[in-house]
Amino acid sequence: MPSDSDKYIERKTFFNKLLTIYGRKPVLEALQDKDLSAYKLHLADSNKPASILSDILALAERKGIEIQYHDKKALSRISKNGKQDQGIALDIHMPGFMDYRECLENPPVAAEFIAVDSVTNPQNLGMIIRSVCASSFAGLIIPEKGCAKLDSLVIKASAGTLFKTPIIRCDTLASCLTAFRQNGFDVLSLMVDAPTPLREWRNTKGTVYVLGNETQGVSDAVQKHCNHAVSIPMNNGVESLNVAVTASLICFRNQV
Repeated sequence: MPSDSDKYIERKTFFNKLLTIYGRKPVLEALQDKDLSAYKLHLADSNKPASILSDILALAERKGIEIQYHDKKALSRISKNGKQDQGIALDIHMPGFMDYRECLENPPVAAEFIAVDSVTNPQNLGMIIRSVCASSFAGLIIPEKGCAKLDSLVIKASAGTLFKTPIIRCDTLASCLTAFRQNGFDVLSLMVDAPTPLREWRNTKGTVYVLGNETQGVSDAVQKHCNHAVSIPMNNGVESLNVAVTASLICFRNQV
């Protein structure tokens, strides 16, 4: 019989693989997607009748999804965006979501990952997710704090590929990158002034490429956990590329 500790770990693992989306149209589209598995539908008990809500309820009932009603304040805590949730949220099971420790239990040989540091623009994060999904990379590392939330804006920017992409979750990049290095990975930061160009880098083992935002780049706090730095040389006085473009170059540098 499983111990209380085992049950706790199993429950925590289950909920770590859930993604909560909100908004009537995104929820309807998710329920219409045959490849997505929903866990629970949350509705505000103050919602007024609407045809789209009727369609959502009919789909949820047909799929046997648990439906729960809340007051508006409680629903806001679930959606984490009471101003835009439109009185509805949906928990989706994401098999590609995993904790970084789970990922390191049996990582693919010479696996490559992108990690994002303080990428707060949903459009950029969504496009990075799309590039990682389309490439041979093993996944995208996203810290719980400091980056854009995985919400409907990111889903839209990713063209729905968020649901297919391995997402490696961690509380902080520092602890995650330290663990990757301890497991034999090289951790590279993309730096404007790094002397080694990306084209000259030859990875012979697993590698994590760390991307910062356009304003500050990779933060000092994260930089000290990297053991290499590479750059993409710029011409004509251009300082740097958009972070989503940089991610695409890295993901497909050996495939085009």
